[in-house]
Parts: sequence; C-alpha cells; structure tokens
Amino acid sequence: MTSPVVYVVSAPSGTGKTTLNRRLINEHAEIQMSVSYTTRKKRVNETDGIDYHFVSEDKFRELIKAGQMLEYAEVFDTLYGTSFAEITRIQGLGKIALLEIDVQGWRQAREKIDTSKSIFILPPSVEELWQRLELRGTESKDVRWRRLMTARAEISSGSLYETFLINRDLDSAYTELQGIIIKGKKPSITKAKGVAYCQQLLAEFDSAGWLQKLAKELADK
Repeated sequence: MTSPVVYVVSAPSGTGKTTLNRRLINEHAEIQMSVSYTTRKKRVNETDGIDYHFVSEDKFRELIKAGQMLEYAEVFDTLYGTSFAEITRIQGLGKIALLEIDVQGWRQAREKIDTSKSIFILPPSVEELWQRLELRGTESKDVRWRRLMTARAEISSGSLYETFLINRDLDSAYTELQGIIIKGKKPSITKAKGVAYCQQLLAEFDSAGWLQKLAKELADK
C-alpha cells in the first residue's frame, strides 16, 4: 500500500508561507498541518499541541538523541522540529500531511520521506521581501536584517526543491498552491526556471544599491 503524499512547504521569512498554509488547511479538511516542536515560549493566543508542542530545550534534545525527530533546526536561538510520530499520526487519519519547515530542516528530511513533494515559495524581489518584513512592525531593523540574510542563504539552496511558487500577491499564490496540492496541477514555472529565479534574487542581493546602503547604515551604528 502506498503511503499518502507528504507536502513540504518552505520559504524565506516574510514570503507568506504561514498565511497561505493556514488558509489551505482551513478550507480543505483533507489536509492537516504537522504540529512542530519548539523551545520558544508560548504566546498568549497559542495552544500547546495545536500551534506547537512547547517543550524545554532539554526535552527537545532528548527527542533528538532518541532518533524521534524527522528534522530540526535552530532559528534565532530557538529550536524547531518535526517528529516522525506526527507524520504517522496524520497519515493514520487518512489525511495529507503538510509540513511547514525551513531549508535547514528540509535538507535533513528530504532523504527520509519517500512520498514527499517539496514546494519553495519565493518573493517577487528582495526589495519587496524587505518591505514585507518592515510592514510587520514587530521587530527591530537589526532583527529584520538578520532575517533578510537568512533568506539569502535559504534562496541559495533553492535547488533542493522540486516545485517553485512566486508569491506576487496572496490570492494568486494561494490559487496556485491549492491547485498543486489539491488538484495535482503543474506549477506555473518549471524547476529550471525556479532555480534560475533564485539566482536572479541572489544577484539582487549582491548588486542592489539600497541594500548596500542599508548594510552600511547598520554597520555604522
């Protein structure tokens, strides 16, 4: 018997993956989001076991040592990860498992899931990505810069993914994501074009005058 497909969705911070994924699971009962483990503190509006499995760092590292984690990563001094048991639980319900993990996590998990399909969501430009991070209004400029530099590293690993989706606006991106996962439609761009687009974004990182000016501003602080 063939195991159900596991869909993996990754994207640089600020690209809209969480908004897109939440809409997908809210509108399609046949999909369930894998609940990740994390060592960060629970926020007031969050529920343990629904938003995340909130655990101590010691507990998280015990799970790693016991070989129970499909993937894990440390992001801005916080551990996040997906357990094998969580995937088994969702598949046992006869549902499609949706994993929202970063590039570091996918690098670990890609050889461990035979039925996985990976999707990498990209911003229309580096400048647009920076503007989206700014619009959040919840982080300092230094933190936003760290996220942008992390995005650069993630985009440089884009070739790890099979499918690419450019989020120029949320509604169009959602329609395409839904088509890929629910209806089995082909993405609007091929893998070769997706990898080439990653290279285009990396070139913008290296040549954009506004970005060089921002880097100097932060360095002079």
